[in-house]
Amino acid sequence: MSAPASAASAAAPAPAAPAPGRRRRLLILAICCLSLFIVGLDNTVVNIALPEIQKDLGAQASGLQWVIDAYTLVLASLLMLFGSVADRFGRRRVFQSGLLLFVLGSLLCSMAPSLEWLVVFRAVQAVGGSMLNPVAMSIITNTFTEPRERAQAIGVWGGVVGISMALGPLLGGFLVDGAGWPSIFLINVPVGLAACLLTARYVPESRAPRARRLDPVGQLLMVVLLGCGTAAIIEGPEHGWTSPLIVGLAAAALAALVAFPLWERRVAEPLVDPRFFRSAPFTGATVTAVCAFAALGGFLFLNTIYLQDVRRFSPVEAGLWTLPMAGMMLVCAPVSGRIVGSRGPRGPLVAAGLGLAASGVLLTRLAADSPAALLLLAYALFGFGFGMVNAPITNAAVSGMPRAQAGVAAAVASTSRQVGQSLGVAVIGTVVTSAVIGPVLTGFAPASHAGWWIVAGLGAAILVLGLVTTTAWATGTATRVAARLGGEPPTARPGVREAPPERLP
Repeated sequence: MSAPASAASAAAPAPAAPAPGRRRRLLILAICCLSLFIVGLDNTVVNIALPEIQKDLGAQASGLQWVIDAYTLVLASLLMLFGSVADRFGRRRVFQSGLLLFVLGSLLCSMAPSLEWLVVFRAVQAVGGSMLNPVAMSIITNTFTEPRERAQAIGVWGGVVGISMALGPLLGGFLVDGAGWPSIFLINVPVGLAACLLTARYVPESRAPRARRLDPVGQLLMVVLLGCGTAAIIEGPEHGWTSPLIVGLAAAALAALVAFPLWERRVAEPLVDPRFFRSAPFTGATVTAVCAFAALGGFLFLNTIYLQDVRRFSPVEAGLWTLPMAGMMLVCAPVSGRIVGSRGPRGPLVAAGLGLAASGVLLTRLAADSPAALLLLAYALFGFGFGMVNAPITNAAVSGMPRAQAGVAAAVASTSRQVGQSLGVAVIGTVVTSAVIGPVLTGFAPASHAGWWIVAGLGAAILVLGLVTTTAWATGTATRVAARLGGEPPTARPGVREAPPERLP
């Protein structure tokens, strides 16, 4: 059947599937959140196992960075691709394929015989993960068609990001101490298989009325930009910043950075629609996601080394020390979702920026024998800030966008999160480990101060973005972008009230 010519016809392709009932919608939301939970958990649970992986596989600091970044980089590179693929070939089909590949990658990671193979299997895991998050968001957006109910569902979705990442260090500590580092990957197997079976039973198949074309050139440029740029940052200290390898990687990343936006403006259906970024809330959400997850990546990487290699805590003890952060995330993530759904994103964004900045400033005083009060307060403030930030990011990313492009819009936000975490581990990890004195990390605590100042600066940036991107001017830019894209225009406070159902595409 030919693509519909108008928004009205696009809204009702024949035959029209009946809208699922409320209980079925909530079950679909739970299944999608389960997939997000295991992908988000893998972003943080691995950090607590890094010292054990280092001992078992003989990894250097740069190798540990690659264990994290191999996962986040592949996610970042492929999220937008699979958002479009799912819109074209079927969201449930791609979602189930992603779950199965994620389970396979997790199983292979648990059996990795060397660091190099672990990095490869982490990439396999991430390919599966990249089929889950944007596709699940697209399923949610097309399941919850009533505007206020959809905003609440998105708030729950955003809250699960914080919850999964909060539980990672704590759960990882118990798993590593009790069954070794392979267990942090094996736990994904039963959960992923259960989610796959539930998807087959309860999630209906759906496609975009008119699927967007793939953009292989844009996809390749993104892979080169993220891969080469991160490799240059991580490997620079070991190979030398002026070595031919690092200079070549940096030049390739710079060339891709220049070529990517030029190409995307020329192609009819780009990987990333440049018009999205004319919306100040959408652009603000993208930059906020990069800043917040860069802070998280740096925070987890530095604290894992500090607690286990400097303070000599066991994995369980290190996980328990992060309990204030986990607790605040668990409390604040759903609260933030409710606030965004009822009052808009400004309050949570401002609170998030203040919490992250205050935590970073406190940790600039970190020493090898810092008092417990300093650590616990700093961890609680970080958990508060990070718990508040996810729901407004997700809401702004999809607010006013047509449901036919929901997969791509959600993928941009998810990609920004992964790019941020990759950069946080790469930049903050490299800055700090380059300044460490001695093989036993005797100078790690003072060397980490530079990293904590970076975290504080990222929190301040989120605060400023929260104030600027929630003004009447910013909402006006979102309204104009929504009109050009054929979607419902947001109101003065995005996420509070959207267009009535009859105006949805």
